[in-house]
Amino acid sequence: MAAPAWAGGLRGLRALLLDISGVLYDSGGPSGGTPIQGSREAVSRIKKSGLKLRFCTNETQATRGKFVEKLQHLGFDVSEDEVFAPAPAACRILQERGLRPHLLVHDALVPEFDQIEKSNPNCVVIGDAAENFSYSNLNEAFQALMGMDKPLLISLGRGRYYKETDGLKLDVGVYMKALEYACDIEAEVVGKPARMFFLSALADMGVEPHQALMIGDDIVNDVGGAQQCGMKALQVRTGKYRPCDEHHPQVRADGYVNNLAEAVDTILQQLNQGESAQAAGM
Repeated sequence: MAAPAWAGGLRGLRALLLDISGVLYDSGGPSGGTPIQGSREAVSRIKKSGLKLRFCTNETQATRGKFVEKLQHLGFDVSEDEVFAPAPAACRILQERGLRPHLLVHDALVPEFDQIEKSNPNCVVIGDAAENFSYSNLNEAFQALMGMDKPLLISLGRGRYYKETDGLKLDVGVYMKALEYACDIEAEVVGKPARMFFLSALADMGVEPHQALMIGDDIVNDVGGAQQCGMKALQVRTGKYRPCDEHHPQVRADGYVNNLAEAVDTILQQLNQGESAQAAGM
């Protein structure tokens, strides 16, 4: 079977960036999530291949440590230092800039901000707060912003929706946009698709954008964000993927695959063929 067209651009590939929710597993349910078929084995194969690997997620319903524990419980070979998430990145920004946040986040994420001063807030940090997105809590965040001389809203991602085992769920971007509109401001996004979020993961691996490939289920935040940094990007037909994504007016993936396992099969096959050809030409 002929390799897909996108496989021809894998020359010089040294690293992979993977989204998590919708690529490795679908969240929700009594166990916290359901692994997508073949994804656990695909992660193991990447690690054995010698390719560098980082996981880039906009997950903000748990601390990074607890999130990694859940992934490990689901059978994934993932360590905390391999995962890039918005909350730790936001904490670094808050400390560097002397910012004191009013938090509108999920209860399970609050411990991530334990070392951050929160009295007399001079910014609002919003994440995927789930049931905490009540009128009262949104209005409190609105009032906090309107009471600031220079209102600053920091959003942990800007996704529209994500998929759980029982269907699609509204994401933080919906509520971010509401506060932007109400306060006539523009949020500062930490997480995908922010350029610095991707670049920090690449820098951690010591690779350049053209040496890395992003694999995600979100055509805008995963694929579009990575492409804006100079990376190639694949979209999986799992998670939040919808057929209309393949006709998006602004973003087109470098390739589409049915799932992570299929992507890894093709990538490793192409890299092995390249190594064999190189050895034969020596």
